[in-house]
Amino acid sequence: MTLFERMLKTEKILHLRNSRGKTVRVVREHYLREKVPCYSSFCQANCQNDGKLLANDVTHYVVPDWKVVQDFLEILEFPELKGVVFMQTACQAVQHQKGRRLYSKLRNLLKDARHNCVLFSNEFQKCSYLPREKGESKEKWQTRCIYYAAVWYYHHLVGQMPVVMVTEDEEAIKQFGSETEGVFVISFKDYLENFWPDLKAVHELYDSILQSQRDRENESQENHGKEFPEHLPLEILEAGIKSGRYIQGILNVNKHRAQMEGFVRLQGVTGKETELKSDILVYGGKAQNRAIHGDVVAVELLPKNEWKGRGTALCESDDKVVVEVQSEPMPTGRVVGIIQRNWRDYVVTFPPREDIQSQGKSAQKILVVPWDYKIPKIRISTQQAEALQDYRIVVRIDSWESTSLYPNGHFVRVLGRIEELETEITSILIENFISVAPFSEAQMREMPVNTPQNPWKVDPEEEAERVDLRNTHLVFSIDPKGCEDVDDALSVRKLRNGNLELGVHIADVTHFVKLSSCTDLEARNRATTYYLADRRYDMLPAVLSADLCSLLGGVDRYALSVMWELDKTSYEVKKVWFGRTIICSTYKMFYEAAQALLDGDLNVVDEIPELKKLDDDSRQQKLNDLIWAVENLTDIARHIRTKRSVCGALELEGVEIRVQLDDDKNIDDLVPKQPLEVHETIAECMIFANHWVAKKVWESFPYHALLRHHPAPRQEFFTNLIECARAKGFNMDTSSNKALADSLDHAEDPNDPFVNKLLRSMAIQAMSNALYFSTGSCSEDQFYHYELGLALDKYTHFTSPIRRYADIVVHRLLMIAILKEKNLEAEEPFFSNKDLEELCQHINNRNRAAQQAQKQSTELFQCMYFKDKDPQTDERCIADGIIYSIRSNGVLVFVPRYGIKGAAYLKDKEGRVVSTDSDSNCKWKPGSLQRFQNKIISIVTDGGSVTFNMFDHITVRISVQTSRAHADTIRLEIISNKPYQSSSSVVKHETLHSAKADLVKEVTKAAEEAQLAHRKASFRAVEEEYKEYCQTQGTNLYTLLEEIRELALLDMSDNGKYGC
Repeated sequence: MTLFERMLKTEKILHLRNSRGKTVRVVREHYLREKVPCYSSFCQANCQNDGKLLANDVTHYVVPDWKVVQDFLEILEFPELKGVVFMQTACQAVQHQKGRRLYSKLRNLLKDARHNCVLFSNEFQKCSYLPREKGESKEKWQTRCIYYAAVWYYHHLVGQMPVVMVTEDEEAIKQFGSETEGVFVISFKDYLENFWPDLKAVHELYDSILQSQRDRENESQENHGKEFPEHLPLEILEAGIKSGRYIQGILNVNKHRAQMEGFVRLQGVTGKETELKSDILVYGGKAQNRAIHGDVVAVELLPKNEWKGRGTALCESDDKVVVEVQSEPMPTGRVVGIIQRNWRDYVVTFPPREDIQSQGKSAQKILVVPWDYKIPKIRISTQQAEALQDYRIVVRIDSWESTSLYPNGHFVRVLGRIEELETEITSILIENFISVAPFSEAQMREMPVNTPQNPWKVDPEEEAERVDLRNTHLVFSIDPKGCEDVDDALSVRKLRNGNLELGVHIADVTHFVKLSSCTDLEARNRATTYYLADRRYDMLPAVLSADLCSLLGGVDRYALSVMWELDKTSYEVKKVWFGRTIICSTYKMFYEAAQALLDGDLNVVDEIPELKKLDDDSRQQKLNDLIWAVENLTDIARHIRTKRSVCGALELEGVEIRVQLDDDKNIDDLVPKQPLEVHETIAECMIFANHWVAKKVWESFPYHALLRHHPAPRQEFFTNLIECARAKGFNMDTSSNKALADSLDHAEDPNDPFVNKLLRSMAIQAMSNALYFSTGSCSEDQFYHYELGLALDKYTHFTSPIRRYADIVVHRLLMIAILKEKNLEAEEPFFSNKDLEELCQHINNRNRAAQQAQKQSTELFQCMYFKDKDPQTDERCIADGIIYSIRSNGVLVFVPRYGIKGAAYLKDKEGRVVSTDSDSNCKWKPGSLQRFQNKIISIVTDGGSVTFNMFDHITVRISVQTSRAHADTIRLEIISNKPYQSSSSVVKHETLHSAKADLVKEVTKAAEEAQLAHRKASFRAVEEEYKEYCQTQGTNLYTLLEEIRELALLDMSDNGKYGC
């Protein structure tokens, strides 16, 4: 019997709305099957239950009605609620009636291995499918479907497990409550009270959601005047976007002027060509029209005479004063509708007791203040305002009616006391939508065992399949101090023919993490390891990330390796090999030790454990081998870097701050990361491997390979960089990455090295974010990687699979590509272009969240460091600052010592301005400010003035501005218009590093000139032959062929390998 003979064909009638808003009757074929997976371990019918199963230690299964799923999904997310069966009917009701956001949340819940819930496709099971009866409402039909599916489920399991259907429909409870023995139909409230009486958080959340629903109903019945215009229906918005009348984009609110300024960036394709080259300003709360930061909106452009400009004055985030607009007018619009809400969990704080006003008898309606300045106050109903005064809590937004000034929401849970470290860290995680719950039992059951009693060993079958490098290669790793998740190791050796072999060896994570396993699904969901200032949250369980997948010294490990044979003099690639290997890393070094060896400082030998335990003779021999390897590795990296420099590689380096903790985890210091040449050496080798792997997987999968690209930034983003450079007499050419790299290299002030550092930092600010993408989603000319010093035609991430899920995907693609070459069949299927593009978008979102969380945690510790210090007496609160932007009432200042960027006011709220005395100390006096493009002059009423120029060094006092509702912030105060004298140790280190950098630049420059000379010679040869043999100067076939031949004469080995 065929598959189609085992299925019953029927018809399903749908009423869909078209783009014009008309309802269309659609008849679709609907196939019913005898066997549909039930995902229960009590199944007696041999269903094909692949994936997670319902727990067998529960007392019952619970089936939520469609309305319960729609209204109380966040309660069903509690991990304590096990054995939940979501019917297909309920899931489709969420999809069609509640929108993409809630449906995505439901889908993620079903995928999450930590939650014991499954989806039963009741509408495809022949015995549980019920057609809708004539005259029956959709809601009644959905409830009836779910009930009879629950009955079928009970009988399918031969009555081994009672089934409880929970619903909010009183008629359904009366009708079905006692109809079937073993199937109970009760209200959701009764279910929680009887089965989960001790889950206090669940009951509080249920009451909060119920109260929010009542408030919405009451509000809709009251006759309020409208505060905002109504949003246009979705079908009108879609038609308007296609015609070009409306513009779709994501609202990005300015946190410093949340009530006044939002910006919408053009998103997607409109029906007509647009001349817009900048974001659209949405000015004022009325124009934002209930859109919240992150929502996808439709905006309508205002007439040009109503366009406004960005605010240019410095202001506090919670300032109510509207400052005058001084920038050039820009496209300005108003929100006319919401395409997609992107509401999430919000961390909030109750206002001070004196500000709380009761607005009801049974509950208080309170305006809570979100932690994020970009989010408006949210009205919730609660009776806990007094008890939770000193706590941060989590709320969710339910609605924002046109009759209300504020959105309505409900209380979810308590986080902890304000200003406690764990509360603040948790706030950062929630605000960035980061979930870091402990790994589930199902995931841990998949982990290999490695204990003293049962140590992990290399599998003999794996040993036979892999290339064994343990006795042939000197493999070593170089990482930061204390690093546990060692993704990568390196090797370099001389071959018999005199050439060199460079090897990059990456932890073979995919050997342990199988596709679609519980561990794989969790890693895919996290997408990255989250690094905060004082901790990290791993993407993979510790037995992998810190042990079996970490390339530690002196232990056998599985790796995925890339090895190149390089010409002994030019370092040109002769051969490349990809494959699975077994390695044993000889040395696990940290950066400072490797740099010391490179510098000839042998005192560091005692800090390399593998050398310390050897006798003198053996140690010297091993040390010589190691120094040779590090020196040759560095030399190779310099040449690789040179080739990318020729192609326009950008050297952009920001200031990275490391939080130094003492033994008790208290903040000891904030230490800027000192750049070392060995950092660049390791990075260059990783970039080299990533580039070659990108080419390999793209050649095998041209339409569904995962690559990474860095789109060229929009030119208007370079305005600040160009103006700042001009203030120092430098010209910035931003037309291409090569032009920008050259401009930055020439923008050196011999008297102040920080000028170039700041300009490079501004260039980073102007760059667009690097993104993962599927190669089938864009044309090949969009693969190019613009920033981060790469200048490569194809690039991906391969070298960090312990902490990046993208690398795991690339490892799988690479292995399939290798098997294809050998005409072998792969065990694991690869993604389609559509699925891969969705995955890339998810990973990109998670990466942005990780970067933001890391930045916010660093800012948190910066504030904690200064908070317990007296800024008036503690010398650590005084530092040198550099002015890098001029505003109408102050300047923006960079403090290199602590990596801080912040505002320093020259005019206070009383109207006084900064003045200086004879010792250059600053004081506040009545006066005014005059702003120019590259400077600002403070003029005192009683005579005298002081000028602050771009890139001036000044002395600032650092203090902390505290806030109950928001994160604390650093405050900078100018106390002198003269530089603050840096410590001699810092100057010494900067000079030393500058000398090292000059050496590398000298090598780079020499190689670049040689490369250019070679290319010019090629061009001259082409010109001479052209003049000798060409017939005419016009465009003809001969000219075309000459152009092709000219390309052939170029050194294409460089082009193919290094992206020129």
